[in-house]
Amino acid sequence: MYTAHSFNPWEKSFYRPIDAAIRWCGLMDHEAQILDSAWDCPGLLSKQFPQWPCLHINVGKILDAIRNNEIPYGYFGVTTRPDSPIDCRLVTVRHTDLKYWMIHYYPDQHPAFLFGRKPPDDSKISIDTYLTLRADRDALEVKLRAIELAHAALLEELKAIGLERERLHDLVETQGELNDRSEAGYLCAIGALIETLLGSSPGGVPNSVFKSQAAIVDSITAHFEGVPGLSKRSLDKKFAAARRSLSRN
Repeated sequence: MYTAHSFNPWEKSFYRPIDAAIRWCGLMDHEAQILDSAWDCPGLLSKQFPQWPCLHINVGKILDAIRNNEIPYGYFGVTTRPDSPIDCRLVTVRHTDLKYWMIHYYPDQHPAFLFGRKPPDDSKISIDTYLTLRADRDALEVKLRAIELAHAALLEELKAIGLERERLHDLVETQGELNDRSEAGYLCAIGALIETLLGSSPGGVPNSVFKSQAAIVDSITAHFEGVPGLSKRSLDKKFAAARRSLSRN
């Protein structure tokens, strides 16, 4: 299908070496000036137009390719035999042959007169579209960061819940062991222990070195200083209650 980009005003069906070099160098605006010179003498081009070194270089490349049969050549667009004489002023190369030679020997070169102008790149986006997409990306990054923070906070909460669950589990087990025994039973056992320590054998030999409850309390507080529940005041209170509980049984 023909499009506006299909038309190439510089394209011809065949070219003289100077015509192709002018187009290859992008010097169409200076075509008349160049053709009014001694263009048919390639050796003079570098002196006449030193500001455009590619001109005589590209003419030389095309003539060299013609001489070495790399490009089919002829006159006025009609191809001749490869061994035909070469007249630099009249020799021509066809558009298709020149394009094939360019692709084969200079694949990095894509002059517009052979390959046409590139159509607009529809893949490019406008600045407004770019800014919109960037704003959307930034908003998504903010949301993602918020989700990550919420996830981290949730993990911390779950960890705390797990620790609390373990603590409650241990507490239940501990309380369960205590519930298996009555307070009265503990008090009786403590009372019996105190009475045994302070008592004597049937033969009158003391069962221990302790001669009073106070001595027992002093010894415990000396050996277990700072232990919760084993202060003098607490022991006096517990021992008194234990001995009273024992006397009631």
